[in-house]
Amino acid sequence: MTPPPARRRRGGPPERSFPRRGSVRRSQMITTYGVGSLIAVDNESFIVSGTDSWNMSEAPTIHEHRLARLLGVRSFRLPPASDDRSRDGVHVRRFPLWHSCPDCGTLQHVRAFNSSPGKNDCGTCGQDLVPSRFVMACAHGHIDDFPYWKWAHRSNRREGETGLCGGEMRLRSSGKTASLRSILISCTCGIPEVSMEGAFRGRALSDLKVRCDGKRPWLKDAPAENCSEAPRTLQRGSSVAWQAIVKTSLSIPPWSGGLAARLAEHWDDLRGMDRTGIEMFLKILTVNEKYTFAPDAVVALLEAEKHEDVGPDGEENKDKAYVALRKQEYARLREGHPESEADHEEQFVCEPPRSSAAGLLPYGVATPMLVKRLREVRALKAFSRVDTPDTQADVHEAPLSLTPLTWLPAMEVQGEGVFLRLDEDRLDAWSRSTSVAARVERIRANHLRRLRERAKDPKTAPDSPATPRMVLLHTLAHALINEWSLDGGYPTSALRERLYADETMAGLLIYTATSDSAGSLGGLVAQGEPERLTRSLPAALRRAQWCSADPLCVESEASGAGSVNLAACHACVLLPETSCELNNGLLDRALLIGTPEDPSIGFFHDTQPL
Repeated sequence: MTPPPARRRRGGPPERSFPRRGSVRRSQMITTYGVGSLIAVDNESFIVSGTDSWNMSEAPTIHEHRLARLLGVRSFRLPPASDDRSRDGVHVRRFPLWHSCPDCGTLQHVRAFNSSPGKNDCGTCGQDLVPSRFVMACAHGHIDDFPYWKWAHRSNRREGETGLCGGEMRLRSSGKTASLRSILISCTCGIPEVSMEGAFRGRALSDLKVRCDGKRPWLKDAPAENCSEAPRTLQRGSSVAWQAIVKTSLSIPPWSGGLAARLAEHWDDLRGMDRTGIEMFLKILTVNEKYTFAPDAVVALLEAEKHEDVGPDGEENKDKAYVALRKQEYARLREGHPESEADHEEQFVCEPPRSSAAGLLPYGVATPMLVKRLREVRALKAFSRVDTPDTQADVHEAPLSLTPLTWLPAMEVQGEGVFLRLDEDRLDAWSRSTSVAARVERIRANHLRRLRERAKDPKTAPDSPATPRMVLLHTLAHALINEWSLDGGYPTSALRERLYADETMAGLLIYTATSDSAGSLGGLVAQGEPERLTRSLPAALRRAQWCSADPLCVESEASGAGSVNLAACHACVLLPETSCELNNGLLDRALLIGTPEDPSIGFFHDTQPL
């Protein structure tokens, strides 16, 4: 069922009443319209305010112990929903502030239009104003209005910097083309009319001596920061104007049971108690909540926490902490966790199929695990601009609030999935092939070059995770998602991958990734049954043998953003961005089925049915 919409309001003190500006789904507040993003409502444009301005009095709390520890917060909160009578909600601020009138063409700050009370129109023409299509932003997350004065007066630097010409700006479209050349800006001071052509060049603003002022309009009363980054021109609705930095975690035992959920708000108190103190504390809770707590089970949870290799997300240990989080999930998915009659609130149920999986052994696939009950928490940690968060990429994380918070906005997804694991001995023997290693090294070299170009110091750039094992598992996950989408009736955007690939892991989880009705169809677990999988896996491999873009696709020397793919395109293995962990990078279907010149490159080349 679609969750209630989150109502957006203008920024301001929570005790005042503001008109409702629009609505979006709660899940979009994490992935699409989070803090600092730009949202168009009718003919107006707003920027979503920081979390310290949100009214959270009625917003539900989400607990996910392992992810909270890793991100250094106590809990997560579902973005608030509100109706017309509620004071709860997410606040927004008007941005950009430069507008134009579609009738008279005046281009200026919105306050200079003398709009009618409660409206955003031109005081002279009465027409609704149009927010600027263009903004400028830098890789540190700062954003500001496009410098129209300096752009129009670039032939006269003195007037462009001080605005001493005394004229009024005008904006019009010639209508000859849809390009920037047809967007014309003039000034009544008499300067020649100029177009927006060239405004998107990397050094277009730097050549005008325009520097980033360090503005953060999504944060109320935020002081400007010193910033040395060069600003760039962006379209207001550009995908790189706001990119969410989302961290995710699966709920796994022992933290996925009902006991952990009931005590979620009390762990800080319980950690400092001895056995006697814990028993007394639980007795009081039993009276208040009318629920019996077993001291032994609580002590066992506290002991398990001490042995977890997941700590706060600091710069030195964050990579280690994220890997540890994945390894815990991998171990649980391998071991399984059957449904317990004693705990009906268990959120993780993982069992092997009842039928034999011997038919999968020739493919090097171990017995699949059917994840019949699954819970994933997705938390919005920060966001970036200009630079796209990528695998191991070093991007600047813009904050969600001025003051540190004990919570982060998040959403949870209840669903199901299938966990597959490849034979590691066969994987190791295959990856030692000279032709396989050489092919993956091309992907790795391109990815490393990209990481070094984006790093502040190329010497400290993170290493690329591209290995034969990673690229193979990633491409196999994409091929299966495409196949199961056709076979099971799921839209590809409703399925998501979760990869477990390093020296000690060789698995992938495909699970329902949407909070709407497509996440509860009940057919995904059925795809993991051996009798179905022995049909769908060969079918996926057959489909990967031929792409409508071949031979260009399979013979490609590099493809994808940053040239981090080889044989992979939208006609074969690429997926919607929401379904892929790695932004559709590090893919090569030749590692599945080989190439016409060298079929042995493919991991499954000996087992492909004709």
